[in-house]
Amino acid sequence: MDDRTLSGLLRQFGLSEKEVDTYLAILEQGEAKASTIADDAGVSKRYVYSTSEKLAERGFVEVNDHVVPTMIRANPPERVIGTLADRVETMRPALDERYSATTSEPDQFEVIKSRVTVIKRIQNRLAAANEEVTLSIPYEHLPEVAGELESAVERGVLVLLVLSGVHRDDVDEAEFEGLASTVRVWREPMPTTLTVDKQFGLVAPTEMIVRSNSDKQAITFAQEQLVPVLVGSFFGNYWPMANEVYATEPVALPKTFDDFRSAVLQATLHLRKGNSITARVTGRPVGEEADPTTVEGSVIDVRQSLLEPASNAFPVEAALVLETEDGEVTVGGSGSFVEDFEAEAVTLEFAQ
Repeated sequence: MDDRTLSGLLRQFGLSEKEVDTYLAILEQGEAKASTIADDAGVSKRYVYSTSEKLAERGFVEVNDHVVPTMIRANPPERVIGTLADRVETMRPALDERYSATTSEPDQFEVIKSRVTVIKRIQNRLAAANEEVTLSIPYEHLPEVAGELESAVERGVLVLLVLSGVHRDDVDEAEFEGLASTVRVWREPMPTTLTVDKQFGLVAPTEMIVRSNSDKQAITFAQEQLVPVLVGSFFGNYWPMANEVYATEPVALPKTFDDFRSAVLQATLHLRKGNSITARVTGRPVGEEADPTTVEGSVIDVRQSLLEPASNAFPVEAALVLETEDGEVTVGGSGSFVEDFEAEAVTLEFAQ
């Protein structure tokens, strides 16, 4: 750190420029009489005496006036830093008491006019994802969001990725490892779409992403009523048209999933590996406002389109079929209407 930067930081603690010069002169000497410090700092001897008293009050130096001449000694930097940190920390209760927390809600709608901004929005939203992402994007733009996708997967986010403009024979599944839960490709161009945690959506026309001089515009929205519509379009229009080129390995069990599609994906992977698994589901019977309850049983089937071959009856269907003590029970996620049970959380375990 150069002298100018250090001086600027010290001034943030209330020292004037001359006081900083005097303090730095004391630091360089370690311990010295006022006349020596005055010569080094370019100030008067009287000024050194008055400033050293202020510095002593703040814990920067010690003034030994029991000897002649008076000696001024710099305190060890770690002690100075500790003193400053303690004083800053004492402000916390008062600051907390006066602080009024506010929640910044995202704009419900935003019109975007540039491809660069679209990519930036995708990057930012991927970085904030907690549970589930659906993304369709041209293959050539994958490197621009690969870092955020990888971080999301590491956080346990379900990432369903469609790459357009590339043939399945021109990609290697190894290049997608760690970037998504499952990846599909489609040789034709398609709109760029993104949904995150069922709360945020983005749609960009094909031309806007593949052409830098396009006059097309994208739109983002943060409405819980609209995002499921885009998710349904993703599973109904784009996902079935693309070819699966990568699927993650099943995770270690037991594991609890708050995102229901994540549980369905992992149950499918384990069943296809020949593993016998059970599910303990917290939720409520579909259509009832009862308090949460638990249903438990062996997973005997899944209905899904997350992995090929699909076994669902309609595009967004994702369900577990359990064999319980009371008979067969079908379990769906939030908003279920054809299943018996609506899940809030699912714990998958190996059967005993």
